[in-house]
Amino acid sequence: MPHMSVRNVSPENHEWLHATRPPGLTLSEHIDALLSGLRADEDSSLPPAPVVQLHPDSFTFIDLFAGIGGFHMAMRANGGQCVFANEWDRFARETYRSWTSHEVDNRDIRLIPVDTIPDHDVLCGGFPCQPFSIAGVSKKNSLGRAHGFDDERQGNLFFAIRDIIREKQPKVIILENVKNLKSHDKGKTFRVISSEINDLGYEMREQIVDAQGWVPQHRERIFMVCFRRDAFTPEEIESFSFPKPPKRTPKMRSILEKTPVDIKYTLTEGLWTYLQEYAAKHRAKGNGFGYGLVGPDDVSRTMSARYYKDGSEILISRGEGQTPRRLTPAEASRLMGYKERFAVLMDKPEGFPQVVSDTQAYKQFGNSVCPLVVEAIGAEVVKVLQARQARLQTSQAI
Repeated sequence: MPHMSVRNVSPENHEWLHATRPPGLTLSEHIDALLSGLRADEDSSLPPAPVVQLHPDSFTFIDLFAGIGGFHMAMRANGGQCVFANEWDRFARETYRSWTSHEVDNRDIRLIPVDTIPDHDVLCGGFPCQPFSIAGVSKKNSLGRAHGFDDERQGNLFFAIRDIIREKQPKVIILENVKNLKSHDKGKTFRVISSEINDLGYEMREQIVDAQGWVPQHRERIFMVCFRRDAFTPEEIESFSFPKPPKRTPKMRSILEKTPVDIKYTLTEGLWTYLQEYAAKHRAKGNGFGYGLVGPDDVSRTMSARYYKDGSEILISRGEGQTPRRLTPAEASRLMGYKERFAVLMDKPEGFPQVVSDTQAYKQFGNSVCPLVVEAIGAEVVKVLQARQARLQTSQAI
Protein backbone atom coordinates (compact mmCIF):
# COMPACT_ATOMS: atom_id res chain seq x y z
CA MET A 1 0.00 0.00 0.00
CA PRO A 2 1.42 3.44 -0.86
CA HIS A 3 2.37 5.67 2.07
CA MET A 4 -0.28 8.15 3.16
CA SER A 5 0.34 11.41 4.96
CA VAL A 6 -2.26 13.43 6.84
CA ARG A 7 -2.25 17.16 6.15
CA ASN A 8 -4.67 20.00 6.68
CA VAL A 9 -6.71 17.98 9.16
CA SER A 10 -8.18 19.72 12.19
CA PRO A 11 -6.55 18.84 15.54
CA GLU A 12 -9.81 17.26 16.72
CA ASN A 13 -10.00 14.93 13.69
CA HIS A 14 -6.31 14.11 13.90
CA GLU A 15 -6.71 13.14 17.56
CA TRP A 16 -9.77 11.07 16.64
CA LEU A 17 -7.80 9.18 13.98
CA HIS A 18 -5.11 8.31 16.52
CA ALA A 19 -7.63 7.47 19.25
CA THR A 20 -9.63 5.11 17.01
CA ARG A 21 -6.66 3.38 15.36
CA PRO A 22 -6.80 -0.29 16.35
CA PRO A 23 -3.60 -1.73 17.84
CA GLY A 24 -1.53 -3.41 15.14
CA LEU A 25 -2.63 -1.03 12.36
CA THR A 26 -0.50 1.85 11.17
CA LEU A 27 -2.23 5.21 10.79
CA SER A 28 -2.07 4.80 6.99
CA GLU A 29 -3.72 1.36 7.16
CA HIS A 30 -6.42 2.74 9.45
CA ILE A 31 -7.21 5.60 7.06
CA ASP A 32 -7.23 3.19 4.10
CA ALA A 33 -9.75 0.96 5.87
CA LEU A 34 -11.98 3.94 6.65
CA LEU A 35 -11.82 5.17 3.04
CA SER A 36 -12.58 1.67 1.77
CA GLY A 37 -15.73 1.71 3.86
CA LEU A 38 -16.80 5.03 2.33
CA ARG A 39 -16.19 3.77 -1.19
CA ALA A 40 -18.21 0.65 -0.50
CA ASP A 41 -21.14 2.80 0.62
CA GLU A 42 -20.97 4.81 -2.62
CA ASP A 43 -20.74 1.79 -4.94
CA SER A 44 -22.67 -1.28 -3.86
CA SER A 45 -20.93 -3.27 -6.56
CA LEU A 46 -17.68 -3.10 -4.59
CA PRO A 47 -16.99 -5.89 -2.13
CA PRO A 48 -17.82 -5.05 1.49
CA ALA A 49 -15.10 -3.09 3.27
CA PRO A 50 -13.37 -4.79 6.16
CA VAL A 51 -15.02 -3.96 9.47
CA VAL A 52 -12.78 -1.64 11.49
CA GLN A 53 -13.27 -2.43 15.14
CA LEU A 54 -11.58 -0.95 18.17
CA HIS A 55 -9.60 -3.37 20.27
CA PRO A 56 -11.96 -4.37 23.10
CA ASP A 57 -9.48 -2.97 25.62
CA SER A 58 -8.85 0.25 23.71
CA PHE A 59 -8.58 3.47 25.71
CA THR A 60 -6.68 6.74 25.46
CA PHE A 61 -4.02 7.93 27.88
CA ILE A 62 -1.60 10.78 28.45
CA ASP A 63 1.97 10.29 29.62
CA LEU A 64 3.20 12.98 32.02
CA PHE A 65 6.83 13.14 33.21
CA ALA A 66 7.18 10.60 30.44
CA GLY A 67 10.86 9.75 30.88
CA ILE A 68 11.91 7.19 28.30
CA GLY A 69 8.50 5.61 27.77
CA GLY A 70 7.93 3.02 30.49
CA PHE A 71 4.29 4.03 31.02
CA HIS A 72 3.79 4.43 27.27
CA MET A 73 4.87 0.88 26.43
CA ALA A 74 3.00 -0.65 29.36
CA MET A 75 -0.28 1.04 28.46
CA ARG A 76 0.15 0.31 24.75
CA ALA A 77 0.64 -3.35 25.66
CA ASN A 78 -2.79 -3.17 27.31
CA GLY A 79 -4.47 -1.73 24.20
CA GLY A 80 -4.11 1.96 25.05
CA GLN A 81 -3.44 4.82 22.64
CA CYS A 82 -1.21 7.70 23.75
CA VAL A 83 -2.67 11.11 22.83
CA PHE A 84 -0.15 13.35 24.65
CA ALA A 85 3.28 13.00 26.22
CA ASN A 86 5.32 15.57 28.16
CA GLU A 87 8.92 15.44 29.34
CA TRP A 88 11.24 18.36 30.03
CA ASP A 89 14.60 16.53 29.95
CA ARG A 90 15.94 16.76 26.41
CA PHE A 91 17.99 13.56 26.60
CA ALA A 92 15.00 11.56 27.86
CA ARG A 93 12.94 13.02 25.01
CA GLU A 94 15.51 11.74 22.52
CA THR A 95 15.15 8.21 23.86
CA TYR A 96 11.34 8.46 24.13
CA ARG A 97 10.98 9.59 20.51
CA SER A 98 13.39 6.94 19.27
CA TRP A 99 11.81 4.11 21.24
CA THR A 100 8.11 4.95 20.89
CA SER A 101 8.05 6.97 17.63
CA HIS A 102 5.78 9.39 19.50
CA GLU A 103 6.30 13.14 19.70
CA VAL A 104 6.98 14.61 23.15
CA ASP A 105 5.93 18.03 24.39
CA ASN A 106 8.97 19.73 25.96
CA ARG A 107 7.36 22.50 28.02
CA ASP A 108 7.38 22.96 31.77
CA ILE A 109 4.15 21.20 32.69
CA ARG A 110 3.17 24.13 34.91
CA LEU A 111 3.13 26.44 31.89
CA ILE A 112 1.01 24.32 29.54
CA PRO A 113 -2.54 25.67 29.07
CA VAL A 114 -4.56 22.81 30.54
CA ASP A 115 -7.37 23.15 28.03
CA THR A 116 -4.92 22.37 25.19
CA ILE A 117 -4.20 18.88 26.54
CA PRO A 118 -6.34 16.29 24.68
CA ASP A 119 -9.20 14.53 26.47
CA HIS A 120 -8.18 11.09 27.69
CA ASP A 121 -9.43 8.09 29.63
CA VAL A 122 -6.34 7.44 31.75
CA LEU A 123 -3.78 9.91 33.12
CA CYS A 124 -0.36 8.39 33.79
CA GLY A 125 2.38 10.18 35.68
CA GLY A 126 5.57 9.21 37.45
CA PHE A 127 6.15 12.65 38.90
CA PRO A 128 9.70 13.52 40.07
CA CYS A 129 10.70 11.56 43.13
CA GLN A 130 13.85 13.41 44.26
CA PRO A 131 11.98 15.81 46.58
CA PHE A 132 10.55 12.81 48.48
CA SER A 133 13.18 10.06 48.18
CA ILE A 134 15.24 9.10 51.22
CA ALA A 135 18.50 9.92 49.41
CA GLY A 136 17.10 13.13 47.98
CA VAL A 137 15.79 14.37 51.32
CA SER A 138 19.05 13.50 53.09
CA LYS A 139 21.10 15.36 50.51
CA LYS A 140 18.86 18.43 50.59
CA ASN A 141 18.91 18.47 54.39
CA SER A 142 22.71 18.33 54.39
CA LEU A 143 22.80 21.26 51.97
CA GLY A 144 20.16 23.22 53.85
CA ARG A 145 17.76 23.03 50.91
CA ALA A 146 13.99 22.56 50.89
CA HIS A 147 12.48 19.20 49.98
CA GLY A 148 9.01 17.78 49.41
CA PHE A 149 6.37 20.34 48.41
CA ASP A 150 8.77 23.12 49.47
CA ASP A 151 11.16 22.18 46.65
CA GLU A 152 10.32 24.99 44.22
CA ARG A 153 11.64 23.25 41.11
CA GLN A 154 10.16 19.77 41.49
CA GLY A 155 8.18 19.42 44.71
CA ASN A 156 5.07 21.26 43.55
CA LEU A 157 4.69 19.41 40.25
CA PHE A 158 1.96 17.24 41.76
CA PHE A 159 -0.26 20.32 41.77
CA ALA A 160 0.22 20.65 38.00
CA ILE A 161 -1.16 17.11 37.73
CA ARG A 162 -4.05 18.11 39.98
CA ASP A 163 -4.94 21.02 37.69
CA ILE A 164 -4.97 18.74 34.64
CA ILE A 165 -7.20 16.25 36.45
CA ARG A 166 -9.62 19.00 37.48
CA GLU A 167 -9.92 20.24 33.89
CA LYS A 168 -9.86 16.97 31.92
CA GLN A 169 -11.60 14.60 34.36
CA PRO A 170 -9.96 11.34 33.20
CA LYS A 171 -11.76 8.17 34.26
CA VAL A 172 -8.61 6.71 35.84
CA ILE A 173 -5.36 8.14 37.24
CA ILE A 174 -2.18 6.09 37.69
CA LEU A 175 0.62 7.80 39.61
CA GLU A 176 4.01 6.45 40.68
CA ASN A 177 6.67 7.65 43.09
CA VAL A 178 9.27 6.43 45.58
CA LYS A 179 7.96 4.51 48.57
CA ASN A 180 9.19 7.26 50.91
CA LEU A 181 6.42 9.50 49.54
CA LYS A 182 4.06 7.84 52.01
CA SER A 183 6.21 8.59 55.06
CA HIS A 184 7.71 11.90 53.92
CA ASP A 185 7.26 14.76 56.38
CA LYS A 186 5.66 12.37 58.89
CA GLY A 187 2.96 11.42 56.41
CA LYS A 188 1.80 14.97 55.75
CA THR A 189 2.83 14.95 52.07
CA PHE A 190 0.83 11.82 51.28
CA ARG A 191 -2.18 13.09 53.24
CA VAL A 192 -2.19 16.25 51.10
CA ILE A 193 -2.05 14.20 47.89
CA SER A 194 -4.80 11.85 49.08
CA SER A 195 -7.00 14.77 50.13
CA GLU A 196 -6.56 16.53 46.78
CA ILE A 197 -7.42 13.35 44.87
CA ASN A 198 -10.48 12.76 47.03
CA ASP A 199 -11.70 16.35 46.60
CA LEU A 200 -11.46 15.95 42.83
CA GLY A 201 -13.98 13.10 43.04
CA TYR A 202 -11.69 10.07 42.87
CA GLU A 203 -11.36 6.91 44.92
CA MET A 204 -7.70 6.05 45.49
CA ARG A 205 -6.11 2.65 45.85
CA GLU A 206 -2.41 2.67 46.73
CA GLN A 207 0.24 0.05 47.28
CA ILE A 208 4.01 -0.22 47.47
CA VAL A 209 5.03 -2.68 44.78
CA ASP A 210 8.46 -4.29 44.57
CA ALA A 211 9.58 -4.85 40.97
CA GLN A 212 11.60 -7.84 42.19
CA GLY A 213 8.76 -10.12 41.12
CA TRP A 214 9.24 -9.06 37.50
CA VAL A 215 12.94 -8.13 37.25
CA PRO A 216 16.02 -9.18 39.27
CA GLN A 217 16.10 -5.88 41.14
CA HIS A 218 14.78 -4.90 44.55
CA ARG A 219 12.88 -1.74 43.58
CA GLU A 220 9.99 -0.58 45.74
CA ARG A 221 7.72 2.14 44.38
CA ILE A 222 4.34 3.41 45.50
CA PHE A 223 1.56 3.26 42.91
CA MET A 224 -1.66 5.21 43.28
CA VAL A 225 -4.58 4.09 41.11
CA CYS A 226 -7.58 6.40 41.30
CA PHE A 227 -11.05 5.88 39.83
CA ARG A 228 -13.51 8.71 39.19
CA ARG A 229 -16.53 8.00 41.35
CA ASP A 230 -19.14 9.23 38.88
CA ALA A 231 -17.69 7.05 36.07
CA PHE A 232 -17.71 3.73 37.93
CA THR A 233 -20.01 1.93 40.31
CA PRO A 234 -18.68 1.18 43.82
CA GLU A 235 -18.61 -2.50 42.86
CA GLU A 236 -16.46 -1.79 39.79
CA ILE A 237 -13.99 0.23 41.84
CA GLU A 238 -13.95 -2.42 44.54
CA SER A 239 -13.14 -5.08 41.93
CA PHE A 240 -9.71 -3.52 41.32
CA SER A 241 -6.75 -5.15 43.00
CA PHE A 242 -3.04 -4.73 42.56
CA PRO A 243 -1.40 -7.61 40.69
CA LYS A 244 0.41 -10.35 42.48
CA PRO A 245 4.02 -10.76 41.33
CA PRO A 246 4.98 -13.85 39.34
CA LYS A 247 5.91 -16.80 41.54
CA ARG A 248 9.37 -17.24 40.03
CA THR A 249 11.69 -14.33 40.82
CA PRO A 250 14.14 -13.73 37.96
CA LYS A 251 17.87 -13.67 38.70
CA MET A 252 20.67 -11.52 37.35
CA ARG A 253 21.74 -14.16 34.82
CA SER A 254 18.53 -13.39 32.90
CA ILE A 255 19.74 -9.87 32.07
CA LEU A 256 23.52 -10.31 31.86
CA GLU A 257 25.38 -10.37 28.56
CA LYS A 258 26.22 -13.80 27.22
CA THR A 259 29.40 -12.58 25.52
CA PRO A 260 32.46 -10.75 26.94
CA VAL A 261 31.80 -7.15 27.93
CA ASP A 262 33.94 -4.18 26.88
CA ILE A 263 36.78 -3.59 29.35
CA LYS A 264 35.64 0.03 29.79
CA TYR A 265 32.86 -1.20 32.10
CA THR A 266 35.37 -2.84 34.48
CA LEU A 267 36.30 -0.80 37.55
CA THR A 268 39.88 0.40 37.87
CA GLU A 269 41.95 -1.04 40.69
CA GLY A 270 41.96 2.40 42.32
CA LEU A 271 38.19 2.81 42.31
CA TRP A 272 37.63 -0.75 43.54
CA THR A 273 40.10 -0.21 46.41
CA TYR A 274 38.36 3.05 47.33
CA LEU A 275 34.90 1.44 47.36
CA GLN A 276 36.11 -1.42 49.57
CA GLU A 277 37.79 0.96 52.03
CA TYR A 278 34.70 3.21 52.06
CA ALA A 279 32.47 0.23 52.84
CA ALA A 280 34.79 -1.02 55.58
CA LYS A 281 34.87 2.41 57.22
CA HIS A 282 31.09 2.59 57.38
CA ARG A 283 30.72 -1.00 58.58
CA ALA A 284 33.01 -0.12 61.47
CA LYS A 285 30.63 2.71 62.37
CA GLY A 286 27.62 0.41 62.17
CA ASN A 287 26.32 1.91 58.96
CA GLY A 288 25.06 -0.06 55.98
CA PHE A 289 26.65 2.07 53.31
CA GLY A 290 28.76 0.37 50.68
CA TYR A 291 28.83 -1.28 47.32
CA GLY A 292 26.50 -4.04 46.18
CA LEU A 293 28.28 -6.99 44.55
CA VAL A 294 26.09 -9.50 42.70
CA GLY A 295 26.50 -12.68 40.71
CA PRO A 296 24.31 -14.51 38.17
CA ASP A 297 22.03 -16.06 40.82
CA ASP A 298 21.44 -12.87 42.81
CA VAL A 299 18.95 -10.00 42.83
CA SER A 300 20.40 -6.50 42.72
CA ARG A 301 19.81 -3.43 44.81
CA THR A 302 17.78 -0.55 43.41
CA MET A 303 19.39 1.13 40.43
CA SER A 304 19.50 4.89 40.95
CA ALA A 305 20.02 7.85 38.65
CA ARG A 306 23.53 8.24 40.11
CA TYR A 307 24.65 4.85 38.77
CA TYR A 308 26.82 6.55 36.14
CA LYS A 309 29.13 7.92 38.87
CA ASP A 310 30.74 4.69 40.08
CA GLY A 311 28.11 1.97 39.65
CA SER A 312 28.64 1.00 43.28
CA GLU A 313 25.08 -0.07 44.09
CA ILE A 314 25.15 -2.80 41.42
CA LEU A 315 28.57 -4.27 40.63
CA ILE A 316 28.86 -7.50 38.67
CA SER A 317 31.34 -10.00 40.09
CA ARG A 318 33.98 -11.22 37.64
CA GLY A 319 35.29 -13.90 39.94
CA GLU A 320 37.77 -14.20 42.80
CA GLY A 321 40.70 -11.83 42.54
CA GLN A 322 39.24 -9.76 39.70
CA THR A 323 37.83 -6.28 39.92
CA PRO A 324 34.04 -6.18 39.31
CA ARG A 325 32.35 -4.28 36.51
CA ARG A 326 29.38 -2.02 35.99
CA LEU A 327 26.27 -3.04 34.11
CA THR A 328 26.35 -2.16 30.45
CA PRO A 329 23.52 0.16 29.33
CA ALA A 330 21.90 -2.79 27.53
CA GLU A 331 21.96 -4.82 30.76
CA ALA A 332 20.58 -1.84 32.69
CA SER A 333 17.74 -1.64 30.16
CA ARG A 334 16.86 -5.28 30.72
CA LEU A 335 17.24 -4.90 34.48
CA MET A 336 14.54 -2.20 34.33
CA GLY A 337 12.21 -4.50 32.36
CA TYR A 338 12.53 -3.14 28.82
CA LYS A 339 11.95 -6.53 27.27
CA GLU A 340 12.38 -7.39 23.60
CA ARG A 341 8.63 -7.77 23.24
CA PHE A 342 8.21 -4.08 24.08
CA ALA A 343 10.65 -3.26 21.29
CA VAL A 344 8.58 -5.38 18.89
CA LEU A 345 5.41 -3.67 20.11
CA MET A 346 7.05 -0.31 19.37
CA ASP A 347 7.98 -1.54 15.86
CA LYS A 348 11.66 -1.85 16.75
CA PRO A 349 12.31 -5.51 15.79
CA GLU A 350 16.07 -5.01 16.04
CA GLY A 351 15.71 -3.87 19.66
CA PHE A 352 15.84 -0.47 21.33
CA PRO A 353 18.80 1.60 20.11
CA GLN A 354 20.96 3.57 22.51
CA VAL A 355 20.67 7.15 21.25
CA VAL A 356 22.33 8.95 24.18
CA SER A 357 25.63 8.64 26.02
CA ASP A 358 26.21 5.92 28.62
CA THR A 359 25.99 8.58 31.33
CA GLN A 360 22.58 9.76 30.16
CA ALA A 361 21.37 6.19 29.62
CA TYR A 362 22.22 5.23 33.21
CA LYS A 363 20.42 8.34 34.51
CA GLN A 364 17.37 7.49 32.42
CA PHE A 365 17.15 3.90 33.59
CA GLY A 366 17.68 4.93 37.23
CA ASN A 367 14.77 7.37 36.94
CA SER A 368 12.49 5.03 34.96
CA VAL A 369 9.46 3.08 36.01
CA CYS A 370 9.58 -0.65 35.45
CA PRO A 371 7.26 -1.12 32.45
CA LEU A 372 6.54 -4.74 33.42
CA VAL A 373 5.07 -3.59 36.74
CA VAL A 374 3.02 -0.84 35.08
CA GLU A 375 1.82 -3.32 32.47
CA ALA A 376 0.57 -5.67 35.20
CA ILE A 377 -1.19 -2.82 37.05
CA GLY A 378 -2.60 -1.53 33.75
CA ALA A 379 -4.09 -4.96 33.01
CA GLU A 380 -6.06 -4.76 36.27
CA VAL A 381 -7.24 -1.25 35.39
CA VAL A 382 -8.41 -2.51 31.98
CA LYS A 383 -10.58 -5.12 33.70
CA VAL A 384 -12.42 -2.31 35.50
CA LEU A 385 -12.77 -0.32 32.27
CA GLN A 386 -14.17 -3.41 30.57
CA ALA A 387 -16.69 -3.96 33.38
CA ARG A 388 -17.82 -0.35 32.99
CA GLN A 389 -18.10 -0.72 29.23
CA ALA A 390 -20.15 -3.91 29.58
CA ARG A 391 -22.49 -2.20 32.04
CA LEU A 392 -23.04 0.76 29.72
CA GLN A 393 -23.67 -1.52 26.73
CA THR A 394 -26.20 -3.51 28.73
CA SER A 395 -28.04 -0.40 29.85
CA GLN A 396 -28.17 0.90 26.27
CA ALA A 397 -29.57 -2.40 25.01
CA ILE A 398 -32.45 -2.35 27.52
